[in-house]
This record gives sequence, structure tokens and C-alpha cells, in this order.
Amino acid sequence: MKPNIIVIYTDDLGYGDVGCYGATKVKTPNIDRLAKQGRMFTDAHSPSAVCTPSRYGLLTGQFGWRKKIWGPLPYDKPLLISTEQKTLPGLLKQHGYATACVGKWHLGFGREGLTDWNKKLAPGPLELGFDYYYGIPLVNSHAPFVYVENHHVVGLNPEDPFVLRQPNPAKPPNTKLPRSPVQEFPEKDGEGRWSGATRAHLLYRDRMVGTHLTEKSVAWLRQQAGKKEPFFLYFATPHIHHPFTPHPRFVGTSECGRYGDFIHELDWMVGEVLKTLDELKVADNTLVIFTSDNGGMLNEGGKDAWKAGHRLNGDLLGFKFGAWEGGHRVPFIVRWPGRIEPGSRSDQLIGSIDLMASFAAMLGHRLKPQEAPDSVDVLEALTDKPEQPIREHLVLAPFWEKNLALRSGKWVYIGAQGSGGFGGNTGGPGALAWAGQQSSDVTSDGKIRGDAPKQQLYDLEADPSQAKNVIKEHPEKAQELRQLLERLKQRSEPR
Repeated sequence: MKPNIIVIYTDDLGYGDVGCYGATKVKTPNIDRLAKQGRMFTDAHSPSAVCTPSRYGLLTGQFGWRKKIWGPLPYDKPLLISTEQKTLPGLLKQHGYATACVGKWHLGFGREGLTDWNKKLAPGPLELGFDYYYGIPLVNSHAPFVYVENHHVVGLNPEDPFVLRQPNPAKPPNTKLPRSPVQEFPEKDGEGRWSGATRAHLLYRDRMVGTHLTEKSVAWLRQQAGKKEPFFLYFATPHIHHPFTPHPRFVGTSECGRYGDFIHELDWMVGEVLKTLDELKVADNTLVIFTSDNGGMLNEGGKDAWKAGHRLNGDLLGFKFGAWEGGHRVPFIVRWPGRIEPGSRSDQLIGSIDLMASFAAMLGHRLKPQEAPDSVDVLEALTDKPEQPIREHLVLAPFWEKNLALRSGKWVYIGAQGSGGFGGNTGGPGALAWAGQQSSDVTSDGKIRGDAPKQQLYDLEADPSQAKNVIKEHPEKAQELRQLLERLKQRSEPR
């Protein structure tokens, strides 16, 4: 019997943000329950240290950097994935699955030009293999702050269309939309948006987004009850991306401020999904995968949590956007009753980019060479305990191309100085100084040392926190990995 599949893809959840991965300032009983009933991976990685390319990689089995996708997609850009491309939901639908995506999309709508939110938003999730879509089109910190159901903005009135704020005639044209209203007007939740589309905006209440998306997920699962076909739910939560706007019942419940409170709401969301599976009596035949699109970000809320003693990415170096481990090593938990040993752990090197090839193997589907070219079948690692590593290497993608990195065994090679992420004290060397993290290439005030090597090499076995760049001691290993990375970059059919 084909298992039902649920992938819970969180946003900006770091390696140290969950109780079973060492967090003490937050409580995550539902996520921890998944780990107790399944397997947690200690060396799992997102396809990128940035949200959009990670989601692209998850759904296509191809690294975003092969298509020059490095950063988050702006609000007005077309669909990034070709409708001719084999996708994860398309694969499962081909094998009889009912498919749904609920939550954050952030992969664009339409074919070309700027997205017109007043019109049909197609192609989109439905053209890539999903039977149903409901969620927020981008991230919860940027416009348009509405829900989209299938092809249309929910609640949009043609007589009250979207209207961009008019540019100041004294300044160059600027059609950028405002930031999240909670960032601008925290005491006036739900206000402060541009003119037009009033009803659609009023339906989007920042502190109700988590609850609303969870209700939609649960409702869709209940619709599948009693049906013969298996189901696939891709629940892409906006949690825990800033701004941190948990439902009022979660405010003040953690020991690390609004950052931790948002984690508590996320844990509740996971719990509601698990409870629904139990109520529907389908938990025993449902494969649940919980992971994140990248590591934790040292933004304002992250800094508040850090000051309270919470370590977003555990003992890993760096943060979101960067090539250091904190940018892309993430929680990864899998539960499949009867197939996965409860309470087990694995140190196999894997990535969420591997789900497509693994699901194909599970279904006995032979992928063509050009389909999911970067995805590797790691099904054995999910369900058994292979003695040898399944993945020999894994490409690690930061925000900046020059810092593209390669993991091979215990070694990590990074092609340039620094993290390849944002600057200042939210990422890169400046963030290390702010957080008090140690690096042999960075001064105590957050500058790259004048005598630092141009590239980086770390031995994660001896130095899991990447405190010492050992490229001078092992130049031959660095050269070997540099050449391998170049070959992988040139190959159009890596698998």
C-alpha cells in the first residue's frame, strides 16, 4: 500500500530551535514527539541557505543555482519552475496521489512580465502537479499580504483592485510595496497597507495566519478521509520567518521573546496535523517529514532570543544566507510507523533535495537523467541503517555565488572568504562578532583578517563549529574539492 505523505517545510527554523536538537528556552513537544516516534537526522541540509532556491530544489530535485536562482523572489516575478519540468507533486500525482500545497509559495505566478494580482494567477502551483493550493504568495514580511486560493486572490473585488502606492514625483519612480504592517504599525495589527483590495487585505490578519493555514491543512486532510487514493500534503509554514506574529495565546509563553513564542505556535501547528492523522486513523500509513528551508536568521527577534540564551543554530557557525553550517544544516525528522525505528538517529549526509529521488524509488518510478538531476535516492537512510554513506558529497549554496561550497565526507570547502551571506551583524563576519562565535579568519570586531586565505576548508569531524580554517594545512584536499565542485557545476545531469 502506498503511504500518505506529509512534508512540513518550515521557514528559517534553525538547527538549535527545537527541543530534540538541544533547545531549552522553547518547548516543542509535538515536534519532539515526531522524533521519539521516528528518526532525527543530525547532518541534513537545505538545498540553499535562502528560502526561494530551497523551495525550488525541494519541488524539482534540482539546485536553484543551476538556474541562477540565488536569492528570495520579489513579489512581482513570474513562476520560476517550468510547467514542462518534472516536479515532486507531479511525480506523486502520476502515481495516484491527491496533492495539496498549503502555506508559503514564494516561487512566483504567471509566465512572463510582472505579476498582476488583479488577474488569474497562472501558471502556479496547480500547473506543477498540485490539485489544490491555499496560502500566502510570498513571505509574511512582504507584500501583497493576502491569501491565494488556486488561481485567485481570496476576497478580491474587481471594483476594488490592487493599486500600488503612487511614486513621489520628486523622486525616481518606485513601485515597491510596503513592508509588513506589523513591522510598521505593531499596535495596529492589520493596518498600514496600500490603497485598493480592501476586502482581500482585511481577510489577512497577521496574528491569525498560522491558525488559518493550519485549519486549511486540517480541512483538506479531512476531505481525504475514506478515499482510496493516497494523499500528499506540502505544508509550507510561514513560521518562523520574521515578523514574529504569533496568535495572542502564544505571546509570552517562551523564555526567549517573540522568536520563541513563534516557535511555540509552529509546534502547535505540527501538533494539529499529527492529531488529525490520529483522529482519521491514518497515522500508521503516513510518512511525515519535518524540516526547514534554511538555518536561523540573526535578525532583531533572533538577537533578542540570543540575548536570552537561545542558540538559533546550536553550536554551528553562522546564520541564514551563509555557507557556514548554520546557514543550511537544519532539523530533519522522519516518521513512518512500521518502517522507521522509533527514537532512532542518523548521521547520514542527506538533503531535502533528495526527497524526489527517494519518493521515486519508493514508488518504483525510474526518473529520466534530466529529471531531478541533483536528487539522490536516500530512502535506505530514511528507513534503515546503512553502514556506508549514501551521499559522497553535497553542494551547499549561500546567497553569493562566489561562496558556493562543497561537502565531502568530513570536509567542507568554501570558494571564497566569509559566509557568502548578508553583511553587517545579521550575517557574515559581523554576525560572528556580535554573537561571540570564533573563527580563525575573523577578528574579534567582525572583520576578515588581512592574512586570511582566499578560500576555506574545515574538518567537521575534528572541528564541528568551524573555528579553524585548515586550508593551509591541507592544500591538496582543498584542490581536490575545488576541482570536484567545478566538475559538478559543469555537469548538466549530475545524478
